Amino acid sequence: MNYFEYFSEIEERFCRRRGSILLLSTLDWALIETWREAGIPLEAVLRGIDNAFDKYEQRSRRARGRLRKVNGLAWCAQAVMQAAEQRVEAATGMAASRPPADSGFEPEHVAAFLERNARAIASAASSVRPEEGAFWTAAAGIALRLRDLAQEMRSPHPPALDDLDRTLTVLEEKLLEQLRAAASESELVELKAQADRELAPYRSGMSSVQLRQVHEQFLHKRLLELRRLPRLSLFYMSHG
Repeated sequence: MNYFEYFSEIEERFCRRRGSILLLSTLDWALIETWREAGIPLEAVLRGIDNAFDKYEQRSRRARGRLRKVNGLAWCAQAVMQAAEQRVEAATGMAASRPPADSGFEPEHVAAFLERNARAIASAASSVRPEEGAFWTAAAGIALRLRDLAQEMRSPHPPALDDLDRTLTVLEEKLLEQLRAAASESELVELKAQADRELAPYRSGMSSVQLRQVHEQFLHKRLLELRRLPRLSLFYMSHG
């Protein structure tokens, strides 16, 4: 499947079972990312969502519709983990190293995505404060590397997409490291408090490891949003 299908299929299934369209929150995005990074197959996530809503509908009938509406994907987290554990083998949900024709990941499309992200990072680097020299250096280097990768994608022998995506993940990790270093203590405290507030209703349905992963993903996403920085993985091509 294409990289973005993992997200879009989960979003569509959740909204359909909920019975109305609900824009996924930063917390929901973070949760999907932890599932994907953990290699939980899409089929297991969809099965978990269905199982969670099947049980909810049974309880709702007994309660004659008096149950509170489901307002977040995290409500399905426990059921998703249970569905994943029932599978003997798990696939990663990543695209194959060579995409099918007209997949949306043709070399020129990927190159344009890389160049767009390079421009966004260079723009963010141009507005840093003097005391953020380390962030400027890292961001400028990453923007240059993205432009080099775009040229490689236009070469006669472009890199395999899974190899490229691993490189992009490393670059994003470097960028996040500098973002955390450049953020003030008060900024980080507020972001952690925000993550705690949004996770609070779902703590009983998640393991401590999953809570920690979602908390970290939430923090990363918000740090990038505050600087108007893009996610670098090919997973985000359709959401750029």
